[in-house]
Amino acid sequence: MTNELEVEKSFELSEEILKKYYDLNIQKKELEKEMNQIKKQIHNYLDESIGKEQKGEVKRGKYKAQRTIRSSVNYDEEKTVQKLEELNLEDFTLLVKRPDIEKLEAAIKIDLVKEDEFVDCKTNRLSQAITVKELSL
Repeated sequence: MTNELEVEKSFELSEEILKKYYDLNIQKKELEKEMNQIKKQIHNYLDESIGKEQKGEVKRGKYKAQRTIRSSVNYDEEKTVQKLEELNLEDFTLLVKRPDIEKLEAAIKIDLVKEDEFVDCKTNRLSQAITVKELSL
């Protein structure tokens, strides 16, 4: 583990590394595009031979394409709560208390609320992204 860390620290970022990343990223996008086209062809074939939204498989030589169908159920929250209330089934609803972040931030900005009081409540989430572009010199 320490060896990896040492290598990482001594690593030099060169133009060649950036170029390789840039080229690989372009290849990745091209491959994803081509894979999506082929995936669409496989779905079309299975739609015609087995039926739309039907699970199935097709074998060709030593390869097999298999389609699975996933199903998930979602309820429109507003309509469902309204229907439950109409049917006197309030026990089937949840009372969810959430802070109104927009109001809280606005109140902090105008010093209506002290930001210090909410320091332990607040978390900042960071994410990193790398983009490498070719420069026209």
